[in-house]
Amino acid sequence: MTENSIAVFTANEEMPRTGDQCYPYRQNSDFFYLTGIDREGAYLILYPDHPKPEMREILFIEPYSEMKVIWRGEMLDADHAKQISGCPNVMYADCFNDVLKELILSSSKVYLDLYEYPRFETKVVTIQDRFVKEIMSQYPLHTYDRSAPILNKLRRIKSQEEIDIIKHACDITAKAFLHCMKTVKPGRYEYEMQAEMEYIFKMNNASGHAFHPIIAGGKNACCLHYSKNDSILNDNELLLFDMGCEYQNYASDLSRTIPINGKFTPRQKECYNAVLRVKKELTKLYKVGCTIDKINQTTYQLMEKEMIKLGLFTEEDVKNQDPDKPMYRKYLMHGIAHHVGLDCHDSIDKYVPFEPGMILTCEPGLYIREEGIGIRLEDDILITEGEPVNLFGDLAIEVESVEV
Repeated sequence: MTENSIAVFTANEEMPRTGDQCYPYRQNSDFFYLTGIDREGAYLILYPDHPKPEMREILFIEPYSEMKVIWRGEMLDADHAKQISGCPNVMYADCFNDVLKELILSSSKVYLDLYEYPRFETKVVTIQDRFVKEIMSQYPLHTYDRSAPILNKLRRIKSQEEIDIIKHACDITAKAFLHCMKTVKPGRYEYEMQAEMEYIFKMNNASGHAFHPIIAGGKNACCLHYSKNDSILNDNELLLFDMGCEYQNYASDLSRTIPINGKFTPRQKECYNAVLRVKKELTKLYKVGCTIDKINQTTYQLMEKEMIKLGLFTEEDVKNQDPDKPMYRKYLMHGIAHHVGLDCHDSIDKYVPFEPGMILTCEPGLYIREEGIGIRLEDDILITEGEPVNLFGDLAIEVESVEV
């Protein structure tokens, strides 16, 4: 933050589901990162240069309501909020506007927080959207800046505590996948496998999914964001899992592809091993100084060679292809890496060099629509000073460990 500047954050609000119900609450990731507070009605002010130390960091929480306690359960009090957040000055939100006015008028610049992700748009107007407009309308002569670039940079590097939590989330997700492997068979439905997964999540104290799971049998796996999960599982087809639990607000992200009847056909095995070979080569690149862009470009080069071996096109086709429409794009349409943290897609900046403490996915894939074959293999990789660490370890990925 620049000299004499103030940063202001607001917690998420509850989102209505039906006439008298809300969806399960999920805190804004930036707010949770800064405070650890998982409740609505909260605000945070940061003013590092304020002459009074007690005014440099102020957390505001929802005022106590006896009626809300009766209907919804215990509320957060100031002492508990201090313990959770480490913030020495906790006030109740009914005085937020008065305190903000006093502080903002003595500051030179205001940092405000909006969710920034280049591949996501929504028509939903969030409390953060409204809050930004409200503040800028009330104080139109101030200079404003974005807090997202600062937080994005901070959140890319995980502390040891964050790494431990994400590793635990990965462990729960691995248990769920292994359970699904034991229970899958022709004639079951995708949603049944989702239910098996969710059972293991809940039995291990995960709060739920880090993202809506993809449980895609056969040709459904060729739809990258397939979400219906309602088709029957057929004999001699593949089943693609893209799944991850959320634990203490942190995500995990795993993809595996298995034969529904327990045995790959020769063609399926050929395609599967092609993706697996590429994944093994890519994992070696997850070291300090590499970038997502380099991972992507290397993947496309390696997968192009594998696709030629699989007979999907020829070297001559590649020589004559439209450079703006490369042949491999028909069979691999997505990027190969993104950061994982409080959000499943924590960051996607392709050009930021890897540093120790970053956690990224490695997820090459192959999608042959005309053959009903969709394969994706994905793990979460921790960047260290030395060799990369797979947070899923050696979780069933070789053909021998996937087949039964």
